[in-house]
Amino acid sequence: MHSARRRPGWRAPTAGVANNCRIMVFAKAPTPGQVKTRLIPSLGESGAALLQRQLIERTLRTAEEARLGTLELWCAPGPDDPFFAACAQRHGIGLRTQCDGDLGARMAHALESALAAGSPGLLIGCDCPALTPAYLQEAAAALVDGNDAVFGPAEDGGYVLIGLARHPPAQLFAGIPWGTATVMQETRVRLARGKLRWCELALMWDVDRPEDLQRLHQLRA
Repeated sequence: MHSARRRPGWRAPTAGVANNCRIMVFAKAPTPGQVKTRLIPSLGESGAALLQRQLIERTLRTAEEARLGTLELWCAPGPDDPFFAACAQRHGIGLRTQCDGDLGARMAHALESALAAGSPGLLIGCDCPALTPAYLQEAAAALVDGNDAVFGPAEDGGYVLIGLARHPPAQLFAGIPWGTATVMQETRVRLARGKLRWCELALMWDVDRPEDLQRLHQLRA
């Protein structure tokens, strides 16, 4: 198991792993010029879009290999892009549309849909190529073991994974400065204020900036 960072409210997971989680993958359509914009100076618009497609495919394969339950691809701006249709056919998964609003509103809506159906929800993006099936299994185990929430914190101050076992307080997502280095820390404040028990997994990294590309090349090698 990966080591966990202990925070107020932390409780270590046991070896039990849920097999009824709903894994929701958030993805933006790989349209040239509209994705991975900070990498366009290094890769070009087509290269950045190709990387987006590769990261989505890798994330879906990782989630499949975790074998935790239902897998869904939550699409932005919607599921009509041919690439999303191809993903659904290749992986045999359902396509869902991300709702309107900021990232917090969209994540809250997706997670609530899983919880309303009676399943713990694990939500991940596609920017973390180091994500593994074991990491997802550890997240599910944390929810099975009595934690209300689980997070995969990111080096940039955000998080690459969030899982919920029960409906969260409304303030967990509202007013968070998304895309900044304070996202995870502000989330911890909300968790503690709401008296939630949570677990943090090992620190991960995203592919967002040109300096991340070398790390990606090393991982692939």
